[in-house]
Amino acid sequence: MNVDLSFTHLILGASPLVQAVMLLLLVVSIASWNMIFRKWSALKQARRDADDFEERFWSGGDLSQLYKQISMRHHDPEGMERIFEAGFSEYARLSKKPGIDPDAVVEGAQRAMRVALTREVDEVESNLPFLATVGSTSPYVGLFGTVWGIMNAFRGLGNVQQATLAMVAPGIAEALIATAMGLFAAIPAVLAYNRYSHDVERLEGQYDNFLEEFSTILHRQAHVQSGTV
Repeated sequence: MNVDLSFTHLILGASPLVQAVMLLLLVVSIASWNMIFRKWSALKQARRDADDFEERFWSGGDLSQLYKQISMRHHDPEGMERIFEAGFSEYARLSKKPGIDPDAVVEGAQRAMRVALTREVDEVESNLPFLATVGSTSPYVGLFGTVWGIMNAFRGLGNVQQATLAMVAPGIAEALIATAMGLFAAIPAVLAYNRYSHDVERLEGQYDNFLEEFSTILHRQAHVQSGTV
C-alpha cells in the first residue's frame, strides 16, 4: 500500500483545525519576516543618521547655524537631530528670560532632550514586542496543532480491526508539519528580537552619550553668557 506523504497532500488532507493552525502560523511567519526586514532597514538608517549628525556636530561649525539648518527642513527631525533640536530650542527659549539661573536653563534643555530621547527609543523599539510574541508563542501554537492531529489519527484507529503504520503515518506526519511551521516562525523571530534589542541598546547609548556631551557644552555656554565663569 503506497501512501502519499508529500507536503501538499498532507496539508490538504489535514483536519480543518490543523489547517487553521497551519494558516495562522503561515500568516504570522510572513508578517514576522516583513517586520524583520523593515526593522533591519530602519535600525541601519538610524545608525547611519546618528553617525552623520555627530560628524557634523563635532566638525567645529556654529551650532546656531546647524540648528537653523535642521529647523528649516520641511520634515521633522529624527534620531539625534531631534534630540539636538529639542535641547537647543529649549535652551534658546530659556536664555531669553531675564535673570534666569544658568543651571535652570541647562536643566530645562536636558529635560527637553530626555523627552525627545524617550520618543526616539520608543520609535526604534516599535514592533520588537511582536517579534518576541511570535518567538515565544508560535512553537506552542504548532504543538497544539500537532497534538490535535495525532489525536485524530489515533481516534481513527478505533474503527479498524488491525492497525498498521501505513494507516497512522499520514495523520502523524500532517500533525508534525504544524510543529515544524511553528518552529519556522519562531526561530527567526527570536534571533531577530535578540539582535535588534542589542542594536537598540547600542543606539540608545549613543543618543544618551550625545545628550550628556551636548549638555556639557550648553552648561559652559550658559555660564559664559551669564558672566559667572
